[in-house]
Amino acid sequence: MQVTFEKVDSPEKEEAIIRAQSNTDDIKAAMELLEGGKRKIPLLKDGETVLMAVTSFYYIESVDKRTYVYTRDDCFETKLRLYELEETLGTYFLRISKSMIVNLKKIKGVKSDLSGRMEATMLNDEKIVISRSYVKEIKRRLDL
Repeated sequence: MQVTFEKVDSPEKEEAIIRAQSNTDDIKAAMELLEGGKRKIPLLKDGETVLMAVTSFYYIESVDKRTYVYTRDDCFETKLRLYELEETLGTYFLRISKSMIVNLKKIKGVKSDLSGRMEATMLNDEKIVISRSYVKEIKRRLDL
């Protein structure tokens, strides 16, 4: 793929155009990177609504029909369902169980479990379990 850079004289003139035969995962990832994590989602914490960039999400979990978003040091609630978030989060997010979605960029390491599951260690040293039915896809996405 050919890449071209052209300097412009003002931020208003900045743009990126990608010409490709199909919209692959790599193209989607490049688009996300170029957009700079502009996508924000409303989250609830202590009765206050906070708009937070999805790039700061570590993982999202559904418990008792409520959806929680975990960041490095905090936990927020969202009114969105997992399937709604899954559609909007982007290519760096992957479902790892029926009740959890993880940000692949926030995984420090993974290890296999005897039962066929995997355990992922996040950048904040929190450990989460990857269900057996999602192991194949996470291995593919992490090039394992």
